[in-house]
Amino acid sequence: MSTVKETIEVDVPVHTAYNQWTMFEEFPRFMEGVDEIRQVDDRHNHWKTSFGGVHREFDTEIVDQLPDERIAWRTVAGDTRQKGVVTFQKVDDTHTRVEVVMDLEPTGVAEKAADATGVIDRRVKGDMRRFKEYIETQGGESGGWRGRIRPGAS
Repeated sequence: MSTVKETIEVDVPVHTAYNQWTMFEEFPRFMEGVDEIRQVDDRHNHWKTSFGGVHREFDTEIVDQLPDERIAWRTVAGDTRQKGVVTFQKVDDTHTRVEVVMDLEPTGVAEKAADATGVIDRRVKGDMRRFKEYIETQGGESGGWRGRIRPGAS
């Protein structure tokens, strides 16, 4: 099992950063290799991903969530084994530190090679940079949930 960790600072308030991160269906806009995420219910999502020509589908469950502070998940079914936590720390009224720590177990040949050569680590770092650009460019959270209640939203 490998651990990937990345921290960024975004120029938005903590509530905005947290709310955007809970819009899981928006992840394909800034996460490389994430083709689609479908919310199943308040705690479960179905993912479709691609990596090195290999397509994977898996389900995740939110196992811990504290609004404006953290979201923890784990896979519960499918081709991928991972768990992780994203934390949100208020720096000041308009800046937030976002940290992701993810444990993953590469399952296929492509994933194992990518893990061994640091490609997965670089991909996560790139995803975090794109998240920063995404949320700062739009000046706030997107409306990706089309009226549905986000998990942990107040």
